[in-house]
Parts: sequence; C-alpha cells; structure tokens
Amino acid sequence: MASSNPIVGIVMGSASDAPTMRKACETLDELSISWEMKVCSAHRTPQRAHDYATTARQRGLKVIIAAAGMSAHLAGVMAALTHLPVLGVPMDGKLAGGLDALLSTVNMPKGIPVATMSMGSHGAVNAALMAAAILATSDDNIERTLLDFRKKQTDAIPEEPPAE
Repeated sequence: MASSNPIVGIVMGSASDAPTMRKACETLDELSISWEMKVCSAHRTPQRAHDYATTARQRGLKVIIAAAGMSAHLAGVMAALTHLPVLGVPMDGKLAGGLDALLSTVNMPKGIPVATMSMGSHGAVNAALMAAAILATSDDNIERTLLDFRKKQTDAIPEEPPAE
C-alpha cells in the first residue's frame, strides 16, 4: 500500500535489494500500514540519504526500515540523522554470505541505536512486523490488526504432526 501519506519508510542501498524488501511491503500491506520505498545509498547517494532521513519526521514517517549489503552503513546513517526508530535489514551477500552486512548493521556506536533484524527476506518481514509493533503502542487499529495477524499465524500451526 504505497501511499501519499506513508508512516513507514523503506530505504535500500541498491535497487537490487527491492525484491527482498518487497517482502516487507507485502507484510505492511497485510497489516494495512502505509509505506514508501526509496533507494538511498549511504555511499553512492549520500545527499539523497541525508535528505531522506532529515525530512522523514516532518513528512509523517514514524519508523524507517533500512536495508543494505556489503558495508551496510545505510541503517547507521539513517539512525545518525533522525531520532525515529530505525530497523536495519542486512542483505544476503556474496561476501561471507552476508556476514559483512550483518556485522556492519549490528555494530553501532553507543548513542546511535539500530534495531538489527535477521538477514534477507526473513529480516524484511520481521522489520515490517517490528515496525507494526512499534506503531501499535500508539495506534489501536494497528494493534488490533497486528494481534489478528499473530493469532492467524499461531492458528496455522498444527498442534499435532501429520500422520504418516
């Protein structure tokens, strides 16, 4: 539900990250949470990244999900430039399977927090769910939708394994 009034911003270091981050969009859509998606490389488009982060609050965003691979500095840049919650999603990669991105995202200095999710599509979905949980603390509609989502998820898991 890309919207003209998004409350969750999704940024990524490269357009090649979009297929993975669409999993976050799909999850936010399922929860009826408005979002926007942009490419803002910390290294190749630093002014765009700066402008995005420094105007996020005034544009109505409440949470930023930042995905990047390799040196993965995007989440840290976002967190350094805004007080909004930033959820980092390290991208799977060719170098050490994405371990470089994971370590870059999670290793933030004291005072600039980034909530780091797991790598790749699992992290994208979890970032959307974490954004929903943050938003649910002050929005009863989102809280109800999130609780319904979690109940459906729980109900979909059988208590007994299938018979052989």
